[in-house]
Amino acid sequence: MNDWRPLLIDDRRAVKELLESGAVRRVNDTLGDPADYGTYVWYPWSGVLVRTLPAEEFRRLRTDRNRNKITVDEQRRLGGTRVGVVGLSVGNGTAVTLAMEGVGGAYKIADFDRLDLTNLNRIRAGLPDLGLEKTVLSARQMFELDPYLDIEFFSDGIHADNIDEFLLGGGRLDLVVEECDDLYAKVAVRERARAHRIPVLMSTSDRGMLDVERFDLEPDRPIFHGLLGPVRAEELIGLEPKDKIRFVLAMFDEQSLSPRMRASLPEVGRTLNSWPQLASDVAMGAGVVVDTARRLLLGEPVASGRYHLDPATLVTEETRLHG
Repeated sequence: MNDWRPLLIDDRRAVKELLESGAVRRVNDTLGDPADYGTYVWYPWSGVLVRTLPAEEFRRLRTDRNRNKITVDEQRRLGGTRVGVVGLSVGNGTAVTLAMEGVGGAYKIADFDRLDLTNLNRIRAGLPDLGLEKTVLSARQMFELDPYLDIEFFSDGIHADNIDEFLLGGGRLDLVVEECDDLYAKVAVRERARAHRIPVLMSTSDRGMLDVERFDLEPDRPIFHGLLGPVRAEELIGLEPKDKIRFVLAMFDEQSLSPRMRASLPEVGRTLNSWPQLASDVAMGAGVVVDTARRLLLGEPVASGRYHLDPATLVTEETRLHG
């Protein structure tokens, strides 16, 4: 039995054997009577056994409070989509919010890293989770929201040997959310997503920056809106931190960054391990990405481009409505 995917049990004899094994720390029966109805869900990492509704009823009730901001038909359509998330620091909040809102029914998540203490300023996790693979952490959190999800993870991250499998294996993804730190992976994901006509979204934890690249509608669109010029992914492999800065500044358009982020970037690789990210930025970014993903997947107008939802400019003396 693996330690990241729950076990769904419909056989009451198997439930009895599990209870007698001593592995169950707590039973949460959310249904009461009748005793033979529903599905038992065994979460091996927490030792909790839950009885809940069968899949269709579960999904309908769990998303009931989405109505009518999301209609029943829209929720069903969203549940039939396939979404990939690359990078599970910033992307952890996005992946969990996608699952929470029911935007997607099948997910692929990718990250090579493990959770460490410096991640806890922005990832919804705790000290007992330190050392876990970020893919395992994210999958567990998503499955605890919905045990019927289809989740596949790539715990060695995204690289040249698996990128097409990530995008196409088991069926082409409908959307990719790219939130990784590696420059090669950022560019390679876009190159291959463009080749397969898959749209890409990215939230940057600074000034509410959101990038939308509709490669599904614009297969000749330059990656990163042309800001990087003609550079190819393989040219970015193995760069030293100091050599990455010019690409990062071009990619994120130095003048559009906040003053504090601009001041921080030259310190990456010196006094900073990576660029700074705040929990508030990450939480806001997850919400914006999921809102955009929902509208895009439902066929609403979502144009390529870069957008800023910057609280520093949106929440000001000049913009308030009721003083």
